[in-house]
Amino acid sequence: MSDSHHHDSVALDSEGALRTVYAEPTRTVIDKCFPRLDPHSRRFLELSPFFCIGSSRADGLGDVSPRSGEPGFVHAVDDTHIAFPDRPGNNRLDTLGNIIHQPAVGMLFFLPGVDDMLRINGLARVTTEPVLMDRFVHDGKPPRSVVLIEVREVYFHCSKALRRSDLWNPEKKLRKGEFPSLGQVVRDQFRLDIAASDIDRALEEDAKTNLY
Repeated sequence: MSDSHHHDSVALDSEGALRTVYAEPTRTVIDKCFPRLDPHSRRFLELSPFFCIGSSRADGLGDVSPRSGEPGFVHAVDDTHIAFPDRPGNNRLDTLGNIIHQPAVGMLFFLPGVDDMLRINGLARVTTEPVLMDRFVHDGKPPRSVVLIEVREVYFHCSKALRRSDLWNPEKKLRKGEFPSLGQVVRDQFRLDIAASDIDRALEEDAKTNLY
């Protein structure tokens, strides 16, 4: 970085400073945010098998976690509440623990092959209420708990991000070996004296056995 560039740079540390670089959003962009689900957002939820949920830790650090299931595994309880099951995972309880401290969450839903996304922001709580637990029994197995979100904001996110990434293009998929397997990553990070293929097999078996 040149000295002239360094001296000319300004920290964008306030909304006013940001607006010296970015224009005000249009009325359409502001008005597209709704306080409840509508038929289109409900349909999106019915088709979506995957979303990411953002939450905040007690120490203020943010966290984003992926969640997945069969299409429609997130239920619209009514126009202002959605719920999803917590299935067996790594027991770190990152998202659930965060919700206990700070219930505000942001969710980003995807549809395979569709460039538009659905965003839902709201207040979450973790529950084992029987009526909600019964909604998510899978192969006779109930979830560990259910996350219920009081919806505050619902809006569709434009397709620019997924179009730029060309995420759904099968020709852009990484070839096998372009990034190491998780077994290789674990072996290297923990300096384990075990073959990466053995770790991969153990991880795969755990994924099959504990999927639900």
